Amino acid sequence: MAKNEITLPEPRRKSNVSLEEAIAKRRSIRDFKDEAIGIEEVSQLLWSAQGITDNVNKFRTAPSAGALYPLEVYIVIRRVKDLDPGVYKYLPHQHKLVFIKEGDISTKLVREALWQDWIAKSSIIIVISAIFERTTVKYGKRGIQYVYMEAGHSAQNVCLQAVTLGFGTTTVGAFNDEGIKQLLNMKEEEIPIYILPIGIPK
Repeated sequence: MAKNEITLPEPRRKSNVSLEEAIAKRRSIRDFKDEAIGIEEVSQLLWSAQGITDNVNKFRTAPSAGALYPLEVYIVIRRVKDLDPGVYKYLPHQHKLVFIKEGDISTKLVREALWQDWIAKSSIIIVISAIFERTTVKYGKRGIQYVYMEAGHSAQNVCLQAVTLGFGTTTVGAFNDEGIKQLLNMKEEEIPIYILPIGIPK
């Protein structure tokens, strides 16, 4: 299925896995099965990162200083049922994906991430970036700290959501910023913060 915009399935709000169990089971996983995951799971993971939880105030799954929401979320599709490999951007308000470029770029991501080769073994890769000015315009230099805090909240949501889905992930912070920006067609003012490869653990 390939088109410019893809409406994602509605995320669920309940699970058979408790929060306590997800926290206890969360580990950094770097070895994945060569298997596809479903678009429903993609929907759930992206919603956990930055999805809308209040349709009136448009609050999101991760707290944000001043509700200014500096984060942007991208997904690199490798093996997903009914989705072509490529780079997509998540639109939280519409709960949609916007197509950016076709093809599996995971090996190029590995190169830009200092040859952390497990990235290219996952089914999907979520990349979190930020436009710092959205927050610093109100909070000045202190806003830089707030943005990094928010990115941590978002990434932890993804890690815990992955556990509830039976997936594994790890957080990657060592990479070449400019290389990642070019691969994902980020805006000049965006700064990549996290790479999260996600898949079915071996």
